[in-house]
Amino acid sequence: MASMFSLSEISKTSSTLFSAYASFAGSMMLVRSMANELIPHQLRSYLFSTFRYFFTPLSPDLTLAIDEKCGMTKNQVYEAAELYLSTKISPKTERLKVSKTRKQKHFTIAIENGETIVDQFEDVKLTWRLVCTEGQKPHSGEKRLFELSFNKKHREKILGFYLPYVLVKAEEIRNQDRMIKLYSRQCPFSDDDDDRRGSWGSIILEHPATFDTLAMDPDLKKMIIDDLERFLGRKEYYKKVGKAWKRGYLLFGPPGTGKSSLVAAMANYLKFDIYDLGLSSVRSDAELRRTLLSTSNRSILLIEDIDCSSEVLGRQVGKKNKEEPAKSGLTLSGILNCIDGLWSSCGDERIIVFTTNYKDRIDPALLRPGRMDMHINMSYCTPDGFKLLASNYLNISSKHNPFFGEIDGLLKSAEATPAEVAEELMKTDDADVALQGLVSFLKRKRDEDNETKNKATDGGEVPPSIRRLNEIVSRFKRLKTDGDKRKIMTTKSKRMVKGGSRLRRIPY
Repeated sequence: MASMFSLSEISKTSSTLFSAYASFAGSMMLVRSMANELIPHQLRSYLFSTFRYFFTPLSPDLTLAIDEKCGMTKNQVYEAAELYLSTKISPKTERLKVSKTRKQKHFTIAIENGETIVDQFEDVKLTWRLVCTEGQKPHSGEKRLFELSFNKKHREKILGFYLPYVLVKAEEIRNQDRMIKLYSRQCPFSDDDDDRRGSWGSIILEHPATFDTLAMDPDLKKMIIDDLERFLGRKEYYKKVGKAWKRGYLLFGPPGTGKSSLVAAMANYLKFDIYDLGLSSVRSDAELRRTLLSTSNRSILLIEDIDCSSEVLGRQVGKKNKEEPAKSGLTLSGILNCIDGLWSSCGDERIIVFTTNYKDRIDPALLRPGRMDMHINMSYCTPDGFKLLASNYLNISSKHNPFFGEIDGLLKSAEATPAEVAEELMKTDDADVALQGLVSFLKRKRDEDNETKNKATDGGEVPPSIRRLNEIVSRFKRLKTDGDKRKIMTTKSKRMVKGGSRLRRIPY
């Protein structure tokens, strides 16, 4: 009887509970329907998020969002993470993105949307995840970001040490695979559209010159390399003494002595881009400042034939002489301010190189220390330079070669540039024939130089017209084929104009 009573009571209790639950569920559905009708969507979303915040258990992890861009500029942390993570891809990764431009030497590998990479820093486990979403605004494009998750207690370590470590490793990777670029204001395009800097266009610099191939005095070459190495390692020193982290070099010497090749060798050695600036294309000091501000750090600013800048700086003087309204033009003061004034500190690790064929024509204000710190004389070819050229071009050394002693002596008495010597060595693959041709060439150069000096000594200073005639005759003697002779005659005839019944020569 007792058991029957208990079963009856249980049955009634279950029925009561089920009825109560059904009534509660119906009431909730009614309330939900009324809420959807009466409460705005934005307010409902806010209330639901508030409820989830209070009733969801707290997570021990912290997630950092690293967007691709900071406003309109690129995010340095995102770019560094992209490079760094390309070296941390696991074999278990299911989707990868592979790309390669025409100029790149290696494939570029990156993770796809939604893929994760696990990294370890000291005792901390970190998870990277790439997230790509569509932009909220029309035509805003895809939004990309990295999510970096880790335990909250390691926040200070990640922000203070791990992210700076990622930046350093990314810079090392970038320098290893870096393609040196040559920038010019006359270049209308860039190989990489994202790499265009203001008015500068660029191409990949593939100049093969290195310090190993330069036909220079070994001691001078070592001095330049040591100076570059000292400059690179002195960031804190420059900061301590209160100077901008830059270095100036003046390369002077006759044409063909390797000034441009030395600049290319410096760029290849340092992995620095080159900005080739022609002052004739700059119309004012303000334009010069804008141009230099758009250059990057770790770069070489090259101004060739700086002695010709007197024509550029003379534009403003010429206008004033003609009593025209004064206009803002490029001035020597503006150049000096950008090289050594306040504007010179707007960048780090900069090298400025001036080249000239005539050092004595340069304004002394450009040559003082702090502007041009090192003056490098690119001289005529020396015996040491010839030996290097012979090794590079003919793959021979001075051992047991009868021509080397004679050539060494001729180089001390004849003024021949490395370019002229190299041209003679390239005429044939037969080493003996090439060296014999070089000996003949150097003897002609020696005789021509002596003849010119004797005429200058006997008759005083040689008039320009006679000196020019001597140059034409000397060049004519060096030509070996009738075809080359016809070219000279054609060149000479073009410099003649008809004046009345006789021919009049245009002065050079």
